[in-house]
This record gives sequence, C-alpha cells and structure tokens, in this order.
Amino acid sequence: MIGSWPLSSLAVTRDGTHKTTDSGFSFGRLVEHARELATTPYSAPEPRYDALLDELGYAVFRDIHTRRDRALWRDSDLPFVVEFFHLDKNARQPVAIHVVDHDGAARPIDYDPDLFEYDDPELAERLPADLGFAGLRIRDRTTDRERLAFKGASYFRSSGALNQYGLSARGVAVDTGYGSDETFPRFSEYWLFKPRPGDDTITICALLEGERLTGAYRMQCRLTDNVVMDIQSRLFQRESIQRLGIAPLTSMFWFSETNARRGADWRPEIHDSDGLAMVTGSGERLWRALDNPRHSHYSAFGDDNPRGFGLLQRDRRFDHYQDPRVRFERRPSLWVEPEGDWGPGHVGLLELPTDEEVYDNVNAFWVPTDGGQKSSARHFDYRLYWSAEQPHPTPVARVVSTRTGRAGEPGTYRDQPPLARKFVIDFEGGPLADLDPDFGDDGNIQVQISASHGEIVNPYPKQVDGTPRWRVFFDWSGTSPPDNEPVELRCLLIRGDTAITETWLFAYFPEPLPPRVPEVS
Repeated sequence: MIGSWPLSSLAVTRDGTHKTTDSGFSFGRLVEHARELATTPYSAPEPRYDALLDELGYAVFRDIHTRRDRALWRDSDLPFVVEFFHLDKNARQPVAIHVVDHDGAARPIDYDPDLFEYDDPELAERLPADLGFAGLRIRDRTTDRERLAFKGASYFRSSGALNQYGLSARGVAVDTGYGSDETFPRFSEYWLFKPRPGDDTITICALLEGERLTGAYRMQCRLTDNVVMDIQSRLFQRESIQRLGIAPLTSMFWFSETNARRGADWRPEIHDSDGLAMVTGSGERLWRALDNPRHSHYSAFGDDNPRGFGLLQRDRRFDHYQDPRVRFERRPSLWVEPEGDWGPGHVGLLELPTDEEVYDNVNAFWVPTDGGQKSSARHFDYRLYWSAEQPHPTPVARVVSTRTGRAGEPGTYRDQPPLARKFVIDFEGGPLADLDPDFGDDGNIQVQISASHGEIVNPYPKQVDGTPRWRVFFDWSGTSPPDNEPVELRCLLIRGDTAITETWLFAYFPEPLPPRVPEVS
C-alpha cells in the first residue's frame, strides 16, 4: 500500500458525530495530520520506475484501458462507480486511495494491474505489481457519464451539465506567474466516503503535500446535472509564499472573435473559456474578456470579501467553433462562491501566450492580502459550480461578445494612427430586453467608458436590428503605455444613475494591425 496515513481511533459517522473504531477516519484527524506535517521539512517522493514510465507517453498511454467490469462498486446498487488512472509519463507519482465505509472504518484500495487492459501484452507483463494509481474518476451508474476526475498535482475537473470536459480546478496555486518559483503541491492521498443507494452526493477528502505548504480538503460533491462541490480547505504553510492562490481555475484561450487575426487554425474560434466574471463584495458585476497576449500578463482585481468569480464559456453556438469532435461550445463554466468572510485581497488573472490549444494558458484565483506570510493555519471554504451558465442570474445585461478591428469608418482607415483600434461590445439580457431601440439615439442610454492611457473616440450605443442585443462602439487612439503595460479599458451602459449592464474590462496591448493588401497598379 502507498501512503503514510496513521489510522486513528476517531471516525466520523453519517450525521457528523464521532465514534471510536479500530481503523477509523475523520476530517478533523486529517486536518491535524496536515498541521503536523507542516512542522517537518518537505520530503519529496522517491522516483520509482522512471525508465518504464518514460515509455508511457501519450501514444502508449491511450492503449491502456480501465476495465469497466472491475470498477469500484460495479457490483453494488450504489449510484456511482469509481475507476482509477494508470501512471504515465506525465503523472509519475502514485497516490494512495482509501474507502471510508458507513461505520467510519477506512480501508486502502490496493493497486492491481488486472484493473487495466493493455493493447500491448508485452508491456502488461513488464509492469510491476506495486506501480500504483495516478488518480481516480467517478461515473454515474445510470447514465455512465464521467462526472469528476482527479489526476496530477492537485488538479481535478468535471464534465459539467453539458457532458464535455474543458477547464480544470486545483486545490491551491503557489507562486503562479513567478516562473520557476512556482511549485505544484499534490493530493497524495484520497478518502472516498461510500455513498448509499439513492444518494446524489459523494464526499471525498484529500491530503495536500508540497514544498511550501500542506493542506486538508473535504469535498462534498453533488453529481446532478450541474456538478456542485462544497469544499473545506485547511492550509498550513511551511515557508513564506510570494503569491498564494485560493480556489484556482485553469483554462485555455487561443483565439476568438476578439483576436481572430491571431489564429492560424481553420476553425473560427478555439477556447475553453472566453471571460473572467466577478461579483465584487460591493455587488458590482465585472466581465474581463480573455486574450492571448504577446507576452505573459498578470491582472489583479482588488476586492474585499468577494461574492464570486469564475472562468466562463458564454459562447454556446456550434457554428462559432465548427468542431464536432472537441465541442468547445459544450465546455463547462466554473464559478467559485466563497463561504464566510475571505477578507481583503484580489482576484488574480494570469494570461500566457500560446499558439496551440493543447496548453492551458489562463489561470484565475483569489489572493488574500496577507497570503504570502507564513501562518500557522488558514481556512477557505467555498462552493464550485460546474455548469453551463453562471449559477445566479444577473439583474443586469451581460457581455456576450468583444470584437476589435481597424479604427475609423469605412473609407477613412488610411487616415488613422497605426495603433488606433475599434472596439465593439455586445450586451444582452436584463433591462436591455425591454428598452426602446431609439433610446440609444436620444441619450436615454449612455456609455460610461474610460482608458488608463490614450483617449476614447466617438463612443455610442445602438441596438442590433432584429435582436435583443445592444452594441457599444468606440475607438481608442494613442501611443503605447510605458514599460510594455497594456491599456486598461472599462465600459458599461447606464440609464440615469443606474448601471444596466455588467462592467466590461479588457487589457489592450497596442500594436499595428497586419498591413493592407498592396494596391494593384
């Protein structure tokens, strides 16, 4: 068996009370174990079977299959079954997995090569009997849908309401955005609480271990159409941290209608998420359109006790992606809803440049103001919604698209400064649905807009004929900001003194558009 858990005499029952058992488990004992580990130096797992795992790249790994007839709880009447991930070249460290029975007793799940089928019989014969698991996934027994998967560091993900994997969550982010200083603590052990027939929820506990901190996690996972996870996290730092990221989300954005000129692919858009949505502690609703910048860029959105944030996929039209195999239009949105008072800090957004869809290049997380200081204990409780839409309807109109192009009007492009850019933002829903189309012409709806550098030229709103959408047009003109910083743009629609839309945000790095096609003489 792989793992270091000292079986305690304290177990938790279904109603939350405690009782004595010979080999029990409780979240409270896991918290104390994580606290104790943080007082000792970090000991990295010893490398095991490196030469063999080097052979298990993607091409070989896809020929290793989980035996469905050997899944945990396959022969029971429980609502879920559990399958295990094989180690491979990119997931080399085995994890310990336990089951907590209804009486509170915990028992290990031992690795067995017969849990898998191998297209290469010779490979199967060479695999050691103690190789270990890389993680686990949970399927719905009735529909056979994969609902949750845990694999690699502290990563986990869900297929959400539309049954399509996309972005991922992590237990914690440590110094993300600091290059080689970033570390990736891992879930080294899991405890699965055995559900009962008819349950729609499964509880999972996990031990987090890393160079700079340890942690204990309790995740109550409701696996209905929208997967909802109530997470309790308890963190204990070994060392000071430059940037502690709480409830981190990881996604991919290559190109969309916002920056389509950057795409070299035949498909019109490629992204798992198209924006970062936030509801601040004061109730302001923000939408930061994602971008694929020329160089790494970190944005910090200061707040106090945020109400929620998430990476969302709002564009749900197949014809905007044209890929029936990977179905970007079905990728889940992921929303973080804090429980309790998280205090002051900021939502951090790290965008990295990419020219392929296989790399996650977007990270979002909460950074507490004092998160870098060594502390005896921190706790953050929150709810994760893996859903098609933001979980709580917004009372204002939301941003549905961001487009950019040449500044000016047709016939005047050659007269514009080379860095000038036109922005076109579409809003939909909320109060806009009932507005008279002429309101945009008579001043009843006003554009409130600002730029951190340069100037805004000719902003105006207009309803898109035949649709419930309203569109804002404006040009930006100016020189590049110093120190290779972006122009921070901010826009919303107001009526009187009341905001009737989300606040749209964007980080624009001024650069000339591709040259025009030379005129034929």
